[in-house]
Amino acid sequence: MTSVRRSVALASAVGRLRAAGVASPEHDAAELLAHVHGMERRDLFRVDTVEGERATRFESLVARRAAREPLQHLTGAAYFRHVELAVGPGVFVPRPETELLAGWAIEHAQAVAGRAPVVVDLCTGSGAIARAVADEVPDAEVHAVELDEDAHAWAERNLAGTGVDLRQGDMATAFDDLLGTVDVVVCNPPYIPLEAWESVAREARDHDPHLALFSGDDGLDAIRVLAVRAAGLLRPGGVVGAEHADVQGDSAPGVFAAAGRWSDVVDHRDLAGRPRFTTARLAR
Repeated sequence: MTSVRRSVALASAVGRLRAAGVASPEHDAAELLAHVHGMERRDLFRVDTVEGERATRFESLVARRAAREPLQHLTGAAYFRHVELAVGPGVFVPRPETELLAGWAIEHAQAVAGRAPVVVDLCTGSGAIARAVADEVPDAEVHAVELDEDAHAWAERNLAGTGVDLRQGDMATAFDDLLGTVDVVVCNPPYIPLEAWESVAREARDHDPHLALFSGDDGLDAIRVLAVRAAGLLRPGGVVGAEHADVQGDSAPGVFAAAGRWSDVVDHRDLAGRPRFTTARLAR
């Protein structure tokens, strides 16, 4: 029976992951070891030795992570604000940076007075933003749409029982029944230029759906569609927020500024100080 001390198992895994170019080898090795023991990472101190089937599983998972399979695919879960999401092949893995955009949407939904706020999440993917809004603004009327069939299936799983109105379709034409009634439109669209394919991390390039990543020659095609659709969905004075690449801190806001129907166009930085998402208000 295979048996190895926890510290030795972790040190070996960290070395393999670092050599493979994994960005966070210590974190990922500990997460995988905790996963095979069915516990939180903070409880690993309880494990003295990794034995038998668990050692075999850990070795297999480390090898897959070294091959740059996303950590969340290996554990089956991604954590986003206060919720846990099921993720795997066929759906974009939500990133921590997007929690800031979700927080912005939540704050604006909470600011609606005297009635239930109406929030639409376009390009919902796993359902992360919609799920977070429903969790933190329980009186909100939340709607979400996803085009990709596989991703939509993951969103169905994650949004089951939340009351979110999930639909499958194109954000360019979704929610005709809500035109002019929405308070907040939020979107994490594809925004990577096609020419940047080689620069994308292998975890994303090889495992996230390309529909969720790439958006035309300059990466702004989906944001241009969003600027038009959000203008139709929102009430006068309603707001839209969209994530973008850190090199689009000028060009993404420029899409809304050029559209002519938007005021208060503002770009926001993430916790590392990089441009991360743009917001705008529909003119009254």
